[in-house]
Amino acid sequence: MNISIIIVSWNVKPLLQKCLKSIFDYTTGIDFEVIVIDNASKDDSAQMVASEFPQVDLIASNQNLGFAKANNLGLEHASGNYILFMNPDMEFIENSLRAMHDVMANDDQIGLATCQLDYPDGTRQNNIKNNPGLCDQILILLKLHHIFKTKKLNKYLAKDFNYFKEQEVKQIMGAFVIAENDLIEEVGGWDTDYFIWWEDLDLCKKVQELGRKIIYTPSTKVIHYESKSFVQQKSLVKQKRFNKGMRTYFKKHHGILSYLIISILSPISLLLAWLSQTFKIKPQPQSKI
Repeated sequence: MNISIIIVSWNVKPLLQKCLKSIFDYTTGIDFEVIVIDNASKDDSAQMVASEFPQVDLIASNQNLGFAKANNLGLEHASGNYILFMNPDMEFIENSLRAMHDVMANDDQIGLATCQLDYPDGTRQNNIKNNPGLCDQILILLKLHHIFKTKKLNKYLAKDFNYFKEQEVKQIMGAFVIAENDLIEEVGGWDTDYFIWWEDLDLCKKVQELGRKIIYTPSTKVIHYESKSFVQQKSLVKQKRFNKGMRTYFKKHHGILSYLIISILSPISLLLAWLSQTFKIKPQPQSKI
């Protein structure tokens, strides 16, 4: 098996249906399997997959396992040399699976890779970042990144990144990540200390520490509807999970002092999230900053 596609889904039945159809419509010239982990959806997603896509390996969980734990469950069933972790709110418009396989196969030093992601209107999504630092994350935590565009923040968000050039990068968005199966096994899979958010940064950091390459390629592109599961949750719930992920990441990779600073500032971010929720202010994703 060349590639195993793992999709973790939660209450996005129409998008998951479109995603799966596009995979089978556009993928040729490569052996692949699709594994869907349904995180206890209430919209009959699992039933749709079972009836319309019997070739898919469906794992219907009776509880929401979160992103990291559900991906690891999918890994237990995967037999591909490469693993594509793909969100359900994505859609193929060309033979992207073959293109990503070829990128990985052409260089055995590549551990992770991603491609160009476009919004449905055809505009590009900024899916590349640099490693996070304490200063830029404090700005984001306190929502000051909407006001102050500092050099450190712009560096973290990779504002000067050339999306027309294939190149090595530091961080790629977890929505679409192809990985070498042996490498994922070496790092122990996705870190289940994270429920959602920051697990992709953690994975990239571990791959960097092993000296393996992380590659962005514009050789193919995928449509990303973005955050369709997240919008179902209130701002305060999302902020709590984001903060927990940030604290976990900084404690593991930056030490106890950074962890304590983030912890002290977290209640302020929760207040801001509550105000946003109360006054129905729509949050802007970092990819659009």
